[in-house]
Amino acid sequence: MVELKSLRKKKKYTCKDMADKLHISKPFYWQIENNKRRLSYEMAVKIADILKTKPDKIFYDEFKSKK
Repeated sequence: MVELKSLRKKKKYTCKDMADKLHISKPFYWQIENNKRRLSYEMAVKIADILKTKPDKIFYDEFKSKK
């Protein structure tokens, strides 16, 4: 997920930082960011909150391109 990784890096968060904030493991977060794991809406909202944006800004274009 290109936008997710880009926003994370702009905020200067590591994968470990994000995982800690989400209360998940670093490998689990890495799988989300690299499209290896499906993302629940609840998790998308939590990620967006941490990155101070809306879920659609991060995930919509990627989801739309898969259809």
